[in-house]
Amino acid sequence: MKPNQIHIVPHMHWDREWYFSTEESQILLVNNMDEIMDMLEQHPDYPAYVLDGQTAILEDYFAAKPENVDRVKRLVQTGRLKIGPWYTQTDEAIIGAESMTRNLLYGLKDSRRLGKPMMIGYVPDSFGQSAQAPMILNQFGIQRSLFWRGLSNRKGTERSEFKWQSDDGSEVMTANFPLGYASGKYLEDDAKALKTRMDKLLNTLDQHANGQDELIPNGHDQMPIQQNIQEVITLLNQLYPDRHFALSTYEQFFDAIQKQPNLPTVSGEMLDGKRGRIHRSIYSVRMDLKAYNARIESKITNILEPLATLAYRCGIPYQHGLIELIWKELMKNHAHDSIGGCVSDKVNREILGRYLVAEERVDMLIDFYKRKITMAVKTATTQDKLTLFNLLPNRKSHYAQATVITKADGFQIHDAKDQPISFHVIERQKIDAGLIDRQIVAHGDYEPFNQFMIELDWDQEKYGYETFTIVPTTQALAVEARSTKTIDTDAYHITFNDNGTMTILDKASQQTYERVLNVENQADDGDEYDFSPLRGDVPIYSADLVKHADIKISERPLSYQATIEYTLRLPRDLNSRLAPDSDRAEMAVAFIVTVDKTSRTLKIVANINNHVKDQRTRVLVPTNILAIESIADNQYGMIKRPIHDPMLKVWQQDQWDERPDEIFPFLTNVSLSDQQTVSIFTNSSREYEIVDDSIIALTMFRSVDWLGKSNLVRRPGRPSGIHAATPDGEMQGRLTLEFGIRIVPRSLADADVANMAKEYLSPIVTYNQIPFEAMHLNSTKTSLPQQRELSVPLPSSATVSTIKVSEDDTRVLLRCFNATEQEIPLSQSVDQVNLAEQDVNNQKVLKPNQVVTLVLEV
Repeated sequence: MKPNQIHIVPHMHWDREWYFSTEESQILLVNNMDEIMDMLEQHPDYPAYVLDGQTAILEDYFAAKPENVDRVKRLVQTGRLKIGPWYTQTDEAIIGAESMTRNLLYGLKDSRRLGKPMMIGYVPDSFGQSAQAPMILNQFGIQRSLFWRGLSNRKGTERSEFKWQSDDGSEVMTANFPLGYASGKYLEDDAKALKTRMDKLLNTLDQHANGQDELIPNGHDQMPIQQNIQEVITLLNQLYPDRHFALSTYEQFFDAIQKQPNLPTVSGEMLDGKRGRIHRSIYSVRMDLKAYNARIESKITNILEPLATLAYRCGIPYQHGLIELIWKELMKNHAHDSIGGCVSDKVNREILGRYLVAEERVDMLIDFYKRKITMAVKTATTQDKLTLFNLLPNRKSHYAQATVITKADGFQIHDAKDQPISFHVIERQKIDAGLIDRQIVAHGDYEPFNQFMIELDWDQEKYGYETFTIVPTTQALAVEARSTKTIDTDAYHITFNDNGTMTILDKASQQTYERVLNVENQADDGDEYDFSPLRGDVPIYSADLVKHADIKISERPLSYQATIEYTLRLPRDLNSRLAPDSDRAEMAVAFIVTVDKTSRTLKIVANINNHVKDQRTRVLVPTNILAIESIADNQYGMIKRPIHDPMLKVWQQDQWDERPDEIFPFLTNVSLSDQQTVSIFTNSSREYEIVDDSIIALTMFRSVDWLGKSNLVRRPGRPSGIHAATPDGEMQGRLTLEFGIRIVPRSLADADVANMAKEYLSPIVTYNQIPFEAMHLNSTKTSLPQQRELSVPLPSSATVSTIKVSEDDTRVLLRCFNATEQEIPLSQSVDQVNLAEQDVNNQKVLKPNQVVTLVLEV
């Protein structure tokens, strides 16, 4: 029996920006919103309208029409206007766990100010679905999910309605748009044209429907409300007398399919581009902005929020409003087109502006909290202070760097007992007095300050701080560093090759890793959505081109720092790639490798100055492991992916929309493992591929100059987006990336990868208080001891996500997750809340790939 109940749901999908800017779309939004409200108010038989599941639209509307807040509120409260649950239509591939969580937290908060949110995980156009989405949705009380992209029959069903589970057992009733969210856009009122179109549409829906109900979304990108939809539905019921077409809501559709027996169950991520393009290599276009995003997310969750919470426990207010402003500024860039980088150049510049604003706020608020705590510490003398902050419970590494600024040529650092502690100067430079405080030079004092970069071993493992005093001396301090030719630490012996690569000997396993940091460069004939190889092109490797890299290695008392510099001369553009005597352009490469002598993590900063077009550049890390799967992190967990995709051989015959490339997203870490585990950590690029079954290729960036192109080698047919030039997408100029490499002579189960990635992203931070400050604060009435350590009951083997104060300002919260394959016991004496920060019954164990939020203090 074919389905006979057809739910037509009016909606608009609202890209705040794409090839058009937010300002351009806001003009249309004001018009569309007024027409939507007119329709709802003047036609009581018109059931409801879906406002794309994101409340940022309403912020844009109210900015122009604040007088209509009450009008919107009435329609939301009566269920006529469907809003939420998201703040913006988030990407799910390269957006951090806390970002996805705050998107729902603030989206639901904004929705409830106006009325009742739509409790459906509605993501009609995101490029793939996270395996952790059911768990995240469930913890916000959301039991339903509706999406388009990523599903294929490889999940074990051809049905468009099913139950979707995450690894912890969380489950959402799910509906998939087999033809996308715009299949019912601009429905014709001409009987012949409508019948021709609907015959094809219904045929496809019938093939995928699980029961008697089918869904037709009546909307499209920036589409105004279809004002004659009632007449069209009357015509549809005449054309198809054996079916019943009616205006409906997504909730009514789910109520109907909820009653269906024998719904199939699926699990895992949705990254297949069979019925909708996923764009697996979108993760590396416009890498400058993606690196901004990774860095800001890390600063918020690993530094700002734990630091603000520490301040809160010291009696200093937690600035919820400022932190929400930062998150929202960041999340405006998390919509799939914006974070994907598949935008016009003018929108790219607008996105960059938001990142600049968000990072300025983050950095200033971090500095503010460090300063407030340090000012409140009472010392026996009035000397300058140096405070070290450990914001990560159970830290393994003791290595710290700090900056000390003083007029003196030397100094000592004293602890609370007035005893000197050991430290080492690794850099020294002069700083203009006006940069410290313009009032100094205003009074005629132009004598520069000395700025010392020091390193020290600080053994505070617990969450907290310690404040030291700076005692000036007349004896000048010398820089403690010497040149050397190799790096020799507790873990590794590292040699540097003339071709710019490293050879790493792991002392414990006696494994040697050759050609580490080999750079691969390849033509990219694609667009902002997809990498596309150029037929006949052969990759170029720095290890084969470079003959004499400029290598400098400095040994300090506690660490090493090496710099590798060279310039690659590469084909200038696509036209030059296949010509033997082609026009050449330069790409300058500099790797700065830093390693603490007691650590297994190599910290690497890559500085690129690129003048080459139409190309992809990757850095290669060999693992000596013939792997069948990679292990990467996703939101609050880890995911294993096969190295080889069997669909690569048949994707064209099976009529996939795009080739299922073995290019994948990750968030902070990706590994290969057998008896050894080799990992890459990142604070920038979040795209990888495993090549030759054993090499982790981290994409550094892609250079392309088209938003969309037709008939790519790996993506046949129409262009994605539009065929528009984007010269800024060529990434000409300077780019800085941060990543780490860690080799552990143990299997994955014992390598503690997630916690080591967290530690890599959570350095010890410091603050040097001196009598001069460009922006002054009144002295604080709070009095704090010189050292404070706070016990945090982090479950054994669990990984911290963040430490924060609840949104109602009443509780200190620790969020952590289980990135292992074993259950972790949870203390029953510590209360728990969900991601929505609502009380829940305490669970006894933390399952693999599960998140829990613990209440540390009320």
